[in-house]
Amino acid sequence: MSVEAIGALQEPVRRAVYERAVAAGAPVSRNEIADALGIGRTLAAHHLDKLVEAGLLEASFARVNGRSGPGAGRPAKLYRRSPAEHALSLPPRDYRMLAEMLADAVETAGADVALQDSARRRGAQVTAQRGQPVDRGQVVHLLKTLGFEPYVEGSCVRLRNCPFDAVAKSHPGLVCGASLAFVEGALGRPARLDPQPVGCCVAIDDTKNEDH
Repeated sequence: MSVEAIGALQEPVRRAVYERAVAAGAPVSRNEIADALGIGRTLAAHHLDKLVEAGLLEASFARVNGRSGPGAGRPAKLYRRSPAEHALSLPPRDYRMLAEMLADAVETAGADVALQDSARRRGAQVTAQRGQPVDRGQVVHLLKTLGFEPYVEGSCVRLRNCPFDAVAKSHPGLVCGASLAFVEGALGRPARLDPQPVGCCVAIDDTKNEDH
């Protein structure tokens, strides 16, 4: 990440504010952050605004009660994760450019299946090093360590973050197929593609009542 972003996250309370805002999955107000962390609203607003300055969050204004017109009250300031990526590399590296060139080559060669086979093997290798997940808690933990930011929705586990988002934007079909194969390889079970407005397009069903 950038130097500014690293500095912003060094303060423990500010890091907790950032993690809570990200985990919400939707824009949050300073009141929601303050209540969740047990801190004052002024302190929550201070840290939220510092995170906006660092480019880690973005702010918008909206009425949270759904009302409009006279008497509806002033719009609240809401915060959500910024779509911007932060990277710090010394000396400079550009792995994204290399990844995009490789993606171009795979698409040109029609080697999508080979990529998915490789992704599935890599996922299985990752799990073999950490232990095979069985129940929902283990599935969620593994996906969290891999950067997918999983959350439970009913009997389904969805993924708030795509670790390959930068390349997915330019090669969505290729990367989504590889992401699906990687997750299936890591979990040792089928998953499915279910694109959402934000986050990873992979979803995992029926993880609640599995045999141990």
